[in-house]
Amino acid sequence: MSFTTDLIHSIPVDESTGAISVPIYQTTTFVHSSPGVYQGYDYTRSGNPTRKVLENLIAKAEKGSTGAAFASGMAAIDAVLRLLKAGDHIIAGNDIYGGTYRLLTTLYKNVGITVSFVDLQSEAEIQLALTPQTRLIWVETPTNPSLKIVDIRKVARVAKAHNVWLAVDNTFASPAAQRPIELGADFVVHSATKYIGGHSDVISGLVVAATKELGEQILFVQNATGAILSPIESWLLIRGLETLELRFRQHSENAQAIAEYLSERPEVKEVFYPGLKVHAGHAIATSQQKYFGGIVSFRLRNDTLEAARKFTTATKLFKLAESLGGIKSLIAHPASMTHASIPKERHAAFGITDGLLRLSVGLEEPTDLIADLRRALKAVSVPEEIIL
Repeated sequence: MSFTTDLIHSIPVDESTGAISVPIYQTTTFVHSSPGVYQGYDYTRSGNPTRKVLENLIAKAEKGSTGAAFASGMAAIDAVLRLLKAGDHIIAGNDIYGGTYRLLTTLYKNVGITVSFVDLQSEAEIQLALTPQTRLIWVETPTNPSLKIVDIRKVARVAKAHNVWLAVDNTFASPAAQRPIELGADFVVHSATKYIGGHSDVISGLVVAATKELGEQILFVQNATGAILSPIESWLLIRGLETLELRFRQHSENAQAIAEYLSERPEVKEVFYPGLKVHAGHAIATSQQKYFGGIVSFRLRNDTLEAARKFTTATKLFKLAESLGGIKSLIAHPASMTHASIPKERHAAFGITDGLLRLSVGLEEPTDLIADLRRALKAVSVPEEIIL
């Protein structure tokens, strides 16, 4: 069966009532028939029927063994990192999400875990960064915000050859477009706040482990630390998964149209979107993604903070806000918003300049979105030498 059909019909009908929608078990505790004897659940931190349905669904969607739901995407990332110990080494992409960078370079640095940030598109750089202490390679693809494409199969081969775990943040692609475990990953992580939730109304994170053994370790961390997803929010993600591919396909179609439009504008210096044939990672994206996604980044030709401010305050449909993946279109200024936690002296290495903007393309009519961008571009001056 297709991804969507299989996922929808994996959502169970409630056995006790016949309810077609998964019940929300809004309870903290469960009654024991006698000491130590209960019906599979004893306390919601340790397990909840609504959350369990979600965890089973995301494991099935990602073709993994075990799913675990967390209170945020950062809590999901933290759960994987907690499997490491002092002295371990991580290799991560040199243009990862600012929150992940902050976590790696502060809290985990403080407990003796080191990180090397490299270009994961280069196998040579990965090989050079490997040490006897390397335990994990952390991948985002497409990356945030420059939308570079990392060949998951290639990195997985390197990881397996050196007995190193591979974790892939699949937030930008979602399981509707890309399933890293099938490509060799050990863990898949989502900020489910984004495309899986899909409506900008729930903060959440998900981890899928490729094997039962790794899954048990993640579930132990989940229970021990307690950063769990509530039953109501779990239900919201189940609802989001029901329409995930339908929405993601439209996000991608709209984003493709916008990327092509921006590529023709003189006010725009560069457009970053893997669906464009001129994108350096287009071939790899085509081989490992079903859809190219709803994120488009671009650099204004007038690459200044003033121009970025004029543009972002001139849009009407694209709302200036953090986050992505919802039905409404958003625009972000990475240098001052999503990646503000990265030191400015490292911005160049991450491809972040003052004129770089990131669009989360929503589900509005693409002609309306393009008209909105056209109006905003009028507010951005093009240097005279470019006009000449």
